[in-house]
Amino acid sequence: MTERKPLIVGNWKMHATHLEAIQMVQKLSYRLDLEDFERVEVVVAPPFTALRSVQIVIDQDRMRIGLGAQDVHWEEKGAFTGEVSVAMLAKLDVRYVIVGHSERRQHFGETDDVVRRKARAVLEGGLMPIVCVGESLEQREAGDAETVVVGQVRAALARLDPDQVAQVTLAYEPVWAIGTGRTALPDDAGLMAEILRETLRDLASSTAA
Repeated sequence: MTERKPLIVGNWKMHATHLEAIQMVQKLSYRLDLEDFERVEVVVAPPFTALRSVQIVIDQDRMRIGLGAQDVHWEEKGAFTGEVSVAMLAKLDVRYVIVGHSERRQHFGETDDVVRRKARAVLEGGLMPIVCVGESLEQREAGDAETVVVGQVRAALARLDPDQVAQVTLAYEPVWAIGTGRTALPDDAGLMAEILRETLRDLASSTAA
Protein backbone atom coordinates (compact mmCIF):
# COMPACT_ATOMS: atom_id res chain seq x y z
CA MET A 1 0.00 0.00 0.00
CA THR A 2 1.34 3.43 -0.95
CA GLU A 3 2.09 5.59 2.07
CA ARG A 4 -0.03 8.72 2.08
CA LYS A 5 1.37 12.07 3.18
CA PRO A 6 -0.41 13.34 6.32
CA LEU A 7 -2.89 16.14 5.66
CA ILE A 8 -3.29 19.05 8.08
CA VAL A 9 -6.22 21.38 7.41
CA GLY A 10 -6.84 24.64 9.25
CA ASN A 11 -10.57 25.40 9.28
CA TRP A 12 -10.78 29.09 10.09
CA LYS A 13 -14.56 28.97 10.51
CA MET A 14 -16.26 32.40 10.75
CA HIS A 15 -13.07 34.23 11.67
CA ALA A 16 -10.89 36.75 9.84
CA THR A 17 -11.68 39.47 7.33
CA HIS A 18 -9.91 39.17 4.00
CA LEU A 19 -7.12 41.42 5.27
CA GLU A 20 -6.69 39.40 8.45
CA ALA A 21 -6.71 36.20 6.40
CA ILE A 22 -3.85 37.50 4.27
CA GLN A 23 -1.80 38.17 7.39
CA MET A 24 -2.64 34.75 8.83
CA VAL A 25 -1.53 32.77 5.78
CA GLN A 26 1.64 34.86 5.48
CA LYS A 27 2.52 34.21 9.13
CA LEU A 28 1.80 30.50 8.70
CA SER A 29 4.03 30.27 5.64
CA TYR A 30 6.81 32.11 7.46
CA ARG A 31 6.70 29.69 10.41
CA LEU A 32 6.92 26.57 8.24
CA ASP A 33 10.07 25.43 6.48
CA LEU A 34 10.77 23.14 3.53
CA GLU A 35 11.08 20.11 5.79
CA ASP A 36 7.58 20.72 7.18
CA PHE A 37 6.08 20.76 3.70
CA GLU A 38 7.97 17.60 2.78
CA ARG A 39 6.47 15.77 5.76
CA VAL A 40 2.85 16.96 5.59
CA GLU A 41 0.40 18.58 3.21
CA VAL A 42 -0.81 21.91 4.60
CA VAL A 43 -4.22 23.36 3.68
CA VAL A 44 -6.09 26.40 4.96
CA ALA A 45 -9.86 26.88 4.71
CA PRO A 46 -10.68 30.57 5.23
CA PRO A 47 -14.19 32.05 5.03
CA PHE A 48 -15.67 32.41 1.54
CA THR A 49 -15.08 36.18 1.59
CA ALA A 50 -11.33 35.65 2.01
CA LEU A 51 -10.76 32.85 -0.49
CA ARG A 52 -9.77 35.11 -3.39
CA SER A 53 -7.40 37.21 -1.28
CA VAL A 54 -5.69 34.16 0.19
CA GLN A 55 -5.46 32.52 -3.23
CA ILE A 56 -3.67 35.57 -4.67
CA VAL A 57 -1.14 35.64 -1.83
CA ILE A 58 -0.48 31.89 -2.11
CA ASP A 59 0.11 32.22 -5.86
CA GLN A 60 2.18 35.40 -5.76
CA ASP A 61 4.42 34.23 -2.93
CA ARG A 62 4.56 30.68 -4.32
CA MET A 63 3.54 29.22 -0.99
CA ARG A 64 3.32 25.46 -0.66
CA ILE A 65 -0.02 25.81 1.08
CA GLY A 66 -3.21 24.40 -0.38
CA LEU A 67 -6.56 26.16 -0.40
CA GLY A 68 -9.74 24.65 0.99
CA ALA A 69 -13.36 25.73 1.38
CA GLN A 70 -15.55 25.23 4.43
CA ASP A 71 -18.72 24.18 2.63
CA VAL A 72 -20.43 24.01 -0.77
CA HIS A 73 -23.82 23.44 -2.38
CA TRP A 74 -24.41 20.31 -4.43
CA GLU A 75 -26.18 22.04 -7.32
CA GLU A 76 -24.22 23.58 -10.20
CA LYS A 77 -26.24 26.82 -10.16
CA GLY A 78 -29.67 28.13 -9.30
CA ALA A 79 -31.80 30.12 -6.86
CA PHE A 80 -29.91 29.15 -3.72
CA THR A 81 -29.32 32.43 -1.92
CA GLY A 82 -26.08 32.55 0.05
CA GLU A 83 -24.66 29.34 -1.42
CA VAL A 84 -21.62 28.68 -3.60
CA SER A 85 -21.05 25.95 -6.17
CA VAL A 86 -18.13 23.61 -6.79
CA ALA A 87 -17.38 25.40 -10.07
CA MET A 88 -17.10 28.73 -8.25
CA LEU A 89 -14.59 27.24 -5.83
CA ALA A 90 -12.62 25.53 -8.58
CA LYS A 91 -12.09 28.89 -10.30
CA LEU A 92 -10.35 30.05 -7.12
CA ASP A 93 -7.94 27.09 -7.20
CA VAL A 94 -9.64 25.49 -4.22
CA ARG A 95 -8.59 21.85 -3.99
CA TYR A 96 -10.31 20.56 -0.85
CA VAL A 97 -13.87 21.12 0.39
CA ILE A 98 -15.07 20.34 3.90
CA VAL A 99 -18.50 18.69 4.00
CA GLY A 100 -20.57 17.39 6.89
CA HIS A 101 -18.82 19.37 9.61
CA SER A 102 -20.44 18.80 13.00
CA GLU A 103 -21.42 22.47 13.21
CA ARG A 104 -23.21 22.21 9.87
CA ARG A 105 -25.01 19.09 11.07
CA GLN A 106 -25.91 20.61 14.44
CA HIS A 107 -26.77 24.22 13.59
CA PHE A 108 -28.02 23.90 10.02
CA GLY A 109 -29.68 20.51 10.15
CA GLU A 110 -27.51 18.87 7.51
CA THR A 111 -28.42 15.21 7.12
CA ASP A 112 -26.36 12.28 5.88
CA ASP A 113 -28.14 12.62 2.53
CA VAL A 114 -27.11 16.27 2.21
CA VAL A 115 -23.52 15.33 3.02
CA ARG A 116 -23.65 12.58 0.37
CA ARG A 117 -24.89 15.03 -2.27
CA LYS A 118 -22.18 17.52 -1.42
CA ALA A 119 -19.41 14.91 -1.43
CA ARG A 120 -20.51 13.59 -4.83
CA ALA A 121 -20.74 17.11 -6.28
CA VAL A 122 -17.23 17.91 -5.07
CA LEU A 123 -15.84 14.74 -6.64
CA GLU A 124 -17.67 15.27 -9.92
CA GLY A 125 -16.30 18.82 -10.00
CA GLY A 126 -12.74 17.53 -9.78
CA LEU A 127 -12.10 18.61 -6.18
CA MET A 128 -11.47 16.51 -3.09
CA PRO A 129 -14.04 16.30 -0.28
CA ILE A 130 -13.09 16.16 3.38
CA VAL A 131 -16.03 14.31 4.92
CA CYS A 132 -16.44 14.97 8.65
CA VAL A 133 -17.91 12.27 10.88
CA GLY A 134 -18.29 11.90 14.63
CA GLU A 135 -20.60 10.91 17.46
CA SER A 136 -22.21 12.98 20.21
CA LEU A 137 -21.68 12.42 23.93
CA GLU A 138 -25.10 10.79 24.24
CA GLN A 139 -24.36 8.41 21.38
CA ARG A 140 -20.96 7.53 22.82
CA GLU A 141 -22.28 6.87 26.31
CA ALA A 142 -25.01 4.68 24.82
CA GLY A 143 -22.32 2.54 23.18
CA ASP A 144 -23.35 3.60 19.68
CA ALA A 145 -20.15 5.41 18.63
CA GLU A 146 -19.01 2.89 16.04
CA THR A 147 -22.50 2.38 14.64
CA VAL A 148 -23.07 6.12 14.25
CA VAL A 149 -19.71 6.92 12.67
CA VAL A 150 -19.67 3.95 10.31
CA GLY A 151 -23.23 4.81 9.32
CA GLN A 152 -22.21 8.38 8.51
CA VAL A 153 -19.33 7.15 6.35
CA ARG A 154 -21.43 4.63 4.46
CA ALA A 155 -24.15 7.21 3.86
CA ALA A 156 -21.69 9.86 2.62
CA LEU A 157 -19.92 7.46 0.25
CA ALA A 158 -22.99 5.59 -0.96
CA ARG A 159 -22.95 4.74 -4.68
CA LEU A 160 -19.41 6.02 -5.22
CA ASP A 161 -17.04 3.85 -7.22
CA PRO A 162 -13.69 2.73 -5.73
CA ASP A 163 -11.72 5.42 -7.57
CA GLN A 164 -13.97 8.12 -6.13
CA VAL A 165 -13.75 6.67 -2.62
CA ALA A 166 -9.95 6.84 -2.90
CA GLN A 167 -10.21 10.62 -3.40
CA VAL A 168 -12.15 11.17 -0.17
CA THR A 169 -10.52 12.26 3.08
CA LEU A 170 -12.34 11.32 6.28
CA ALA A 171 -12.01 13.62 9.28
CA TYR A 172 -13.06 12.25 12.66
CA GLU A 173 -14.52 14.88 14.98
CA PRO A 174 -14.95 13.72 18.59
CA VAL A 175 -18.11 15.80 19.00
CA TRP A 176 -18.56 14.25 22.45
CA ALA A 177 -15.41 16.05 23.62
CA ILE A 178 -16.34 19.52 22.35
CA GLY A 179 -17.62 21.79 25.13
CA THR A 180 -18.49 18.85 27.39
CA GLY A 181 -15.50 18.84 29.71
CA ARG A 182 -14.48 15.46 28.32
CA THR A 183 -11.10 14.94 26.65
CA ALA A 184 -10.47 12.91 23.51
CA LEU A 185 -7.22 10.99 23.98
CA PRO A 186 -4.93 9.80 21.17
CA ASP A 187 -6.09 6.24 21.78
CA ASP A 188 -9.71 7.31 21.22
CA ALA A 189 -8.87 8.86 17.86
CA GLY A 190 -6.59 5.96 16.94
CA LEU A 191 -9.29 3.38 17.57
CA MET A 192 -11.82 5.31 15.50
CA ALA A 193 -9.26 5.83 12.72
CA GLU A 194 -8.81 2.07 12.45
CA ILE A 195 -12.58 1.59 12.31
CA LEU A 196 -12.75 4.14 9.50
CA ARG A 197 -9.96 2.38 7.60
CA GLU A 198 -11.78 -0.93 7.88
CA THR A 199 -14.93 0.72 6.57
CA LEU A 200 -13.05 2.18 3.61
CA ARG A 201 -11.49 -1.21 2.84
CA ASP A 202 -14.95 -2.70 2.79
CA LEU A 203 -16.27 0.05 0.50
CA ALA A 204 -13.34 0.17 -1.89
CA SER A 205 -9.88 -1.31 -1.44
CA SER A 206 -6.92 -1.35 0.93
CA THR A 207 -5.26 1.35 -1.18
CA ALA A 208 -8.01 3.86 -0.37
CA ALA A 209 -7.62 3.19 3.35
